[in-house]
Amino acid sequence: MRKKILLLFAFVLFSGMSFAQTKYLIYFKDKDQKPSESLSKSSALFSKAEGLLSQRSIERRKKVMGGDSFVTYEDLPVKDEYLRSLESLGIKIQNVLKWFNAASAFLTDSELKAVLELPFVEKVEKVKALYLLDRNLGSETQGLGKTGSLLDLDYGSSLRQLRLSDVPQVHRKGISGKGVIIGILDSGFDWKTHESLRDKVVIAEHDFVFNDNVTANQEGDFAGQDVHGTAVFSILAGYAPGKLIGPSYGAEFILAKTEDTGSERHIEEDNYAAALEWMEGLGVDITSSSLGYNTFDAPEASYTYADMNGKTALVTRAAEMAFQRGVLTMTAAGNEGNDPWHYITAPADGFNTIAVGAVSQSNVVTSFSSKGPTADGRIKPDIVAQGGNVFEASAHSADGYTYGNGTSFATPIASGCAGLLLSAYPYLSNVEMRKILLLTADNAKAPDSSRGYGLVSALKSIEYPNIERTSAGSILHKAFLDSSGVMPESVKMYYSFSDSNFTSLPLLGSNSTAFYSVQLPFSQTAHLRFYFTYTDSLGRSLRSPQTGSFNMDADTLDTYVPIIPGNYVLSQNYPNPFNRSTRIDFTSLANQPAELMIFDILGRRVFSLDVLTKDGLNSIVWNGIDQYGSSCSSGIYLYTLKLQGNVYSRKMVLLK
Repeated sequence: MRKKILLLFAFVLFSGMSFAQTKYLIYFKDKDQKPSESLSKSSALFSKAEGLLSQRSIERRKKVMGGDSFVTYEDLPVKDEYLRSLESLGIKIQNVLKWFNAASAFLTDSELKAVLELPFVEKVEKVKALYLLDRNLGSETQGLGKTGSLLDLDYGSSLRQLRLSDVPQVHRKGISGKGVIIGILDSGFDWKTHESLRDKVVIAEHDFVFNDNVTANQEGDFAGQDVHGTAVFSILAGYAPGKLIGPSYGAEFILAKTEDTGSERHIEEDNYAAALEWMEGLGVDITSSSLGYNTFDAPEASYTYADMNGKTALVTRAAEMAFQRGVLTMTAAGNEGNDPWHYITAPADGFNTIAVGAVSQSNVVTSFSSKGPTADGRIKPDIVAQGGNVFEASAHSADGYTYGNGTSFATPIASGCAGLLLSAYPYLSNVEMRKILLLTADNAKAPDSSRGYGLVSALKSIEYPNIERTSAGSILHKAFLDSSGVMPESVKMYYSFSDSNFTSLPLLGSNSTAFYSVQLPFSQTAHLRFYFTYTDSLGRSLRSPQTGSFNMDADTLDTYVPIIPGNYVLSQNYPNPFNRSTRIDFTSLANQPAELMIFDILGRRVFSLDVLTKDGLNSIVWNGIDQYGSSCSSGIYLYTLKLQGNVYSRKMVLLK
C-alpha cells in the first residue's frame, strides 16, 4: 500500500506536467512481409520465424497446420527498428506481441502524442486491466470432509471432485498426464515449498509484471497475490497422497504470472497475450486460465455483452490464435451467474477456447457459474466440472489445505482431464481433443447455455474411439476402462460405408491395459460407420455403442460439435480462424437447391457452389481456393447461403 500512496502523491504533484503514465498497446503498420503475400517454407523469413519456436511447438503445430504452412504472417517478429525507435524516445517496452504486431508501454501524454506521429504506427489503444475472478463466493455445498478410497491412490479430500469426472478409473491404468506440457496463466504460484507441489516438473516460469522468473510473491506484490494461482496449480496437478491428488499430476508445467499489482487483484490483457505467445513457442500442449475480462478500472471503458462475440477482446483473440497453432486452450467461464452481467467473460467467448462452468458435487450447476450464450448466439459454457467446495492447497504453508468455490477451480479439473486424454493418445490434435471432450460430456445430446455439453469425464473421453495417422495407414484405437473392472474378450470391430453389410475385424490388445487397436485395411475413411462387440467374463455379449454406430466423416471421427444453436439455419464455420480448410454447416427442411457464395472483404465473389440439399444437416468444406484453383490470401471473408428464397450470411477468417 505504501508504494501506491507514493505513486498517487507523484501524480498529484506533477499532473500539470503530464507526467502521469498509462499503459498502451502500440500497433505497427507492417512487418517484413505483407499479410497478403505467401510465406514460402524455403524463404528466409519462414526460417527466422521457425527459429523462434521449439521443436515441440513445431511438431504440435504440424498436427493442425501441416508440414509446409506451420508458420504464418502473425509469427513473423515485430520489426526491431520500430522497437528501437520507441526506445530512442525514452519509452520502455513492456511486452512485444508478434501475433498482433504490437508492443505495450507506459506513456505520458506527451509520449503518446509523439508515438502517434510516428509514420510506422497504425494505432494506439489503452491496455485494459481486468478483475481476477473472485474467490469469495460462499459455499455451494457443505460438509465435504476427508474421504477414504478403495482405489489404488489415496486421494484424501480430493476424491469427490475427481470421482465426479471419472478420474480415478483412468489413474488406475497408469495414466497420469505424463508426456504432456500444461501451461497455467494466473496470479502467481507459491509452489516450491508446499508438499503437494514442490516436486512438480516446472520447465519454465515467468513473471510478466516484473519481467523476471519469480512467480511467487515478491517485493511490490499484493500480499495474497499468489494464493489463487497456487490453489489452481494444486487442483490440477498436486500430489500429496492421503490429502490431495490432481488429475494430471504426472504432467510437466509452464507457469505464467500475469497479474499487475498497479491495481490490487487485477490482470492486464497484454500480459496474458504475451504469456500465451511465450508458452506456445515453448511447445505447450494445453493452457489453463482462471481469469475473466469484462469489467475494468475507471475510467477505462468496460466490455459490454455485445463484445462477447469471440473476436473483440485481446485475450480472446490471443487464445484463438494459440488454438489455431495447435494448443488446446481452456479457461474459466466466469463467476457472474448471480450478478447483473450474468454471462461468460472473455476469453471464454472464444470460438474454439473451451469455457468451463462450475457444478456442485451433486452435478448441479452452481448459482455463480456464468451462463451463455455468447453475443452471437453460440453455446457457452462448453463443459462443466466441480467448482463448489473444491479441495485445494494453501499458499504460504508447507502442508495447509482449504476449500474454494468458483469456475476458477472447475477449470483445472477439466484441464487435468484433457491432460489425461492427450497422455493416453499423444498423436491427437487439439481439434480432436476438443471434440472428444465435448462429445463425451453428459449433456452432449442436448447442450444448453447453463452447463453446455455437460460434465467432463476423463473415463468416457479416453474410451471414445479415435484414429492415429501413420505412414503405414490409419490405426483405430479403442479403450475399455469401465469402472466395473470387467475386461473384454474377443473384441471385434464391425464397419460399413453404407449403414449395412457390416464387415468384422478383430482388435488386438491386452486385457491388462484395456487398450485395443486395429490397422484399417483401407485408406479411404470418409463416411465410415463402425461399432464394437465383445464378451465379458460371464460370457455375455456386449456392444459399443449399445445402439447405432460411431461415424467418420471427411477423414476424421464424426466428433464435430456445432458452435451455433440448432435454430440457426447457417452455422459459424469451424474451425475459425482456419488455415487449410474449414467446414460450413447449415440445415435444410427438405431436398432443395441452394447456393453457397464466398466474398472477400471488397465484396468480390471468390467462390460459389450450387448444391442440392438433403433434409437435416448439410456440410460443405472450403479449402481456401478460389473459383480458378488459386489460393486465397489471408483475410476476412463473407460466406452467404441462398436457400428457400432467403439469404443468410456470416464472416470467417482465413489465416496463412
